Amino acid sequence: MTDAHRTPREWATLAVAVVLLTVVCLLAARWQWHRYHVREEAIAVVESNYESEPVPLEEVVTGPGDELDEADVWRQVTMTGTYDPDQTVLLRNRPVGGTPGFHVLVPFEVTEGSASGTVLVVDRGFVTWGEDSMSAAAIPDPPEGTVEVTGHLREDEPASDRQAPDHQVQAISTDQVLSEGADGGDWADGRTTGAYVALVSEDPAPQTALVPVPEPDTDPGSHLSYTVQWIIFAVGAVGGFIVLVRRERGPSIVAGNLTTDGESVTVAPRERRRRDEDDEDAEIDSAVGAGSPPQARDTSSA
Repeated sequence: MTDAHRTPREWATLAVAVVLLTVVCLLAARWQWHRYHVREEAIAVVESNYESEPVPLEEVVTGPGDELDEADVWRQVTMTGTYDPDQTVLLRNRPVGGTPGFHVLVPFEVTEGSASGTVLVVDRGFVTWGEDSMSAAAIPDPPEGTVEVTGHLREDEPASDRQAPDHQVQAISTDQVLSEGADGGDWADGRTTGAYVALVSEDPAPQTALVPVPEPDTDPGSHLSYTVQWIIFAVGAVGGFIVLVRRERGPSIVAGNLTTDGESVTVAPRERRRRDEDDEDAEIDSAVGAGSPPQARDTSSA
């Protein structure tokens, strides 16, 4: 058999591949670590705000044009005003409990407090499909007249560029929702904020309530475990390369290959046997010359 040592070019190629693999693993680990921290921060906000005591809307959103601070997401607020059910819009592709259907989005005009005149979209809850996936089942009307609404403040979602039937949307973006209403969104120009409200309760209560908006998910996910896995992959790649180098450089005798101090000599079995016989002859000659009786050589294996 021939020497199995790799050439310098093969070692260089292998080293580059190990470096690239290690870098990719570490970048993936860093990305998962970032996702883990972002998720943990979002969960902390939910846990801090979701069960908080309701406060008047103006303590969080003072009026039109305000953007919702990230620290106030999911805070409970109360606001007094009126619904405009004629401008109702349906949110598509948001199943609840595995059931397909729509969220019912209704504009709400605040009529009391320092935020009076502000228009917010209220996610009143969930209804199932009607005859098909393009229409909803019967949608209960909101309470008439002046209503006190309690709900969780949510930051507007980015507007969606996906197509939807008339009076339906793919995201809860205030401007996009209002523009899909029966009268368009011009009537609310300059009166909106960067937030909407997920309904908790209404006073007076509606005659028929919708399925409540689901609670936020606080599962941290698998980002931390994925981070550890990618780091292990990176360490494994480097460790495997080091082991390979040490095995390649270490002394070994494999199938007749004699390797010592980095030098390899290949000895065939027949030649090795002949050398052994020559060594025995030399020992006999040495013994005869010294006056010792020669020993018979066993040639049965020859």
